[in-house]
Amino acid sequence: MIELIKKLSNAHGVSGFEDEIREVIKAEIEDFADEIKIDNFGNLIATKNGKDLSLMVSAHMDEIGFVVKKIDEKGFIRFAPIGGWFSQIALAQRVVLYGKKKIYGVIGCKPPHVMKEEERKKAIEISDMFIDVGARNREEVLNLGINVGTPIAIDREVIVLANDRISGKAFDNRVGLAVAIESFKNCKNSATVHLVATSQEEVGLKGAKVSAYKLEPNVAIAVDSCPATDFPGSEAVHMDVALGKGPVITIVDASGRGLIVSQRVLTWLKETAEKNGIQYQLEVAEGGTTDATAISLTKEGIPSGVISIPARYIHSPVEIVDLNDVNWAVKLVTKSIESVGDYFRVEE
Repeated sequence: MIELIKKLSNAHGVSGFEDEIREVIKAEIEDFADEIKIDNFGNLIATKNGKDLSLMVSAHMDEIGFVVKKIDEKGFIRFAPIGGWFSQIALAQRVVLYGKKKIYGVIGCKPPHVMKEEERKKAIEISDMFIDVGARNREEVLNLGINVGTPIAIDREVIVLANDRISGKAFDNRVGLAVAIESFKNCKNSATVHLVATSQEEVGLKGAKVSAYKLEPNVAIAVDSCPATDFPGSEAVHMDVALGKGPVITIVDASGRGLIVSQRVLTWLKETAEKNGIQYQLEVAEGGTTDATAISLTKEGIPSGVISIPARYIHSPVEIVDLNDVNWAVKLVTKSIESVGDYFRVEE
């Protein structure tokens, strides 16, 4: 699994610019699918044919990033965020810009040495940052193929930590994507299974909306990541999600403004875990939601659930996951695919 996660995480694919990561996914699963399509929105849909019951397994492939909005005469690049950024995390990161080829740069700001005292006490906003690619003027930047609208991704690679833990960028949701891919490969399906690597989840669950409308599955699982709450100071969060305690089954997210999982879906996922000896955690979250929300609201409504891998420092370039949770998640998603016919019927 670690090699697959490295392959997915180290690739780039900012929301709306997922070409590179989509090709990695396609190469990984093409020998396991009966059919692979890229829809008009850029979602990748891989299908394993089965009986009448249809299951959608969704995992978003996009990552948060940036886009060029202005290049000044000295060659410094102003940029806008794509997705949910905490501004202090963006500062001093190395980035890759997709010009004529991959161009590397760094995010900078006015150094503290020339700041006034009151400025040093304030958080630096993204609007006060810029990217330096080493250019001496605007023309040099343009000649590199960089212009307004060029996508920008964080340049960071996966590293191995102690105790079967790893750190890297875009684990939200490249780790969930790895779990979905491995489950798709492994499952002995009786139902038709659609693995959908969705586009633009981080900016409004967009790919899930259009792909679910097209597929109209009988039931769906979104495989994603969720914030672990086992870090110092997390007591005030009043939620117990920890690394190393298994994948997370969502009950409610976004305080109910997102998904409230139906009891039938919840029973399916929990009983599947328990029957197969899979350790799992439960989540009631106040903030954030997943593709499952968009899928569940499609057409007349599609029963949908979420299986997540807990991650520390989510939406940063140094997210941490536990490989034991990843492996348990693969088993849970695989067994859920195989048992879906025991809980859902086409006529329902």
